[in-house]
Amino acid sequence: MTDRVEVRRGGYHDSVTLMRVSRLLSERAGVAAAMVAMGTELNREMFGRMGFAVPDDAGPDDLVVAIRVIDDTADGGLDGAREALDGLLREASRPPAEGGILGAPAPARTTGSAAARGEATVALLSVPGPHVFPEAMDALDAGLNVMIFSDNVPVAQEITLKEAAARRGLIVMGPDCGTAVVGGAGLGFANAVRPGPVGVVAASGTGAQQLMCLLDAAGTGVSHVLGVGGRDLSPEVSGRSALAALAALDADPGTELIVLVSKPPAPQVLDLIREAARRLDTPVVFALPLPGEDDLTRAAEKALRALGRPVPTWPRWVSPRHAAPGEGPSGRARPGRALRGLFAGGTLRDEAEMIARDVLGWELESRGHRFTDFGDDAYTRGRAHPMIDPTLRLEALRAEAADEGCGVLLLDVVLGYGAEPDPAAALAPAIAAALRDRPDLDAVVSLCGTPADPQGRDRQALALCEAGADVFASNAEATRHALALVNGSTVEGMPR
Repeated sequence: MTDRVEVRRGGYHDSVTLMRVSRLLSERAGVAAAMVAMGTELNREMFGRMGFAVPDDAGPDDLVVAIRVIDDTADGGLDGAREALDGLLREASRPPAEGGILGAPAPARTTGSAAARGEATVALLSVPGPHVFPEAMDALDAGLNVMIFSDNVPVAQEITLKEAAARRGLIVMGPDCGTAVVGGAGLGFANAVRPGPVGVVAASGTGAQQLMCLLDAAGTGVSHVLGVGGRDLSPEVSGRSALAALAALDADPGTELIVLVSKPPAPQVLDLIREAARRLDTPVVFALPLPGEDDLTRAAEKALRALGRPVPTWPRWVSPRHAAPGEGPSGRARPGRALRGLFAGGTLRDEAEMIARDVLGWELESRGHRFTDFGDDAYTRGRAHPMIDPTLRLEALRAEAADEGCGVLLLDVVLGYGAEPDPAAALAPAIAAALRDRPDLDAVVSLCGTPADPQGRDRQALALCEAGADVFASNAEATRHALALVNGSTVEGMPR
């Protein structure tokens, strides 16, 4: 084995491009391992776990290239791999041609100039968070509503942008707005769902996706999903975009009911939002990961009942390990074994933890139970979101499965546009290997998606099920099932 680690100063590329380049380079004949990433602290830890020694002076603005070849004489060895890498990076960075076929105009260089060329009403911005502010302000000045996909944006800039939008009668969705549906068009991580009468205001991307997928499974669709960013209901931002979104949906003739989805909000801001909701003509249902509040599944059920529509049995797929008579969860108690939740969705993680606290008590950590959100900013600096790049979570899955204190693994898989093309391709083998090495281990998957999603919900479910996981369309039901496995009780016996 031969290693090469190289630091390219100031060689910025976006994390999705680098993830794809790393994969292509790893698949090259003779390459045992490869990682190409910005030199952030998290990525440096990843390089270290792969056995690469990164120079101490490599920083977050530097591109780090690490390649390990099996035989330096085969297929050009390190030099051949490096040449292949340079070609991949050149291809990824190639700018659009000036002008176009038969004298077509050159691409617009600013958000404002792009807006002036058409009749758009929304600008979607996805650039590094510290640099998004001028682009967002340019879009607002051009009369556009703004969806800011970027995270790591200073809160002071968020407040300034939302105040500027309010003065112009516009809405800022975000920052860190991962999901929206406007006029039937999905933006960011959106699912393929049918149109319908439910409008959604979401201070949570995956929370909105879970809700719209459950409604779709019930034969009901959405009018619009307006994401507002995970910090909108914080004390500092004080619901500025949520209030604007509620008013916009209330004025929409196609919206008969509104559901507000949020990560845990500040109590004083929640009071403000509830008071605003009471003044609307359109009824509002709340889905909040808080004690005494409706979880996402109950909120979907409440919305369906309010619309006079039936509540279905939510889809689930039971693995062959539990399908045989007498081999269900009632006989699989794991005394002293813990539940470990590995999530890509922050609100899905929060919801699972809240349900677990209701069932197991509030001292979860002291008993070894853990719930991790790999989509948190701490894990995404310089890296793609785990719904795109599963590397960190797959490493965590292997580590948890090797821990004898772990009895049940609980994971979410979120499908839709923009997400990983085939998440089961990597996750199913990892689950199968974990269960093969630990016959006493159980795996439960919360699968958020629809049959029309590009990944195919049912195909993903069957692959994960065949690997040994029990799969649920409802995150709340998946969590209660995982808790049943921990407690050795039946799913039906768990409190709802």
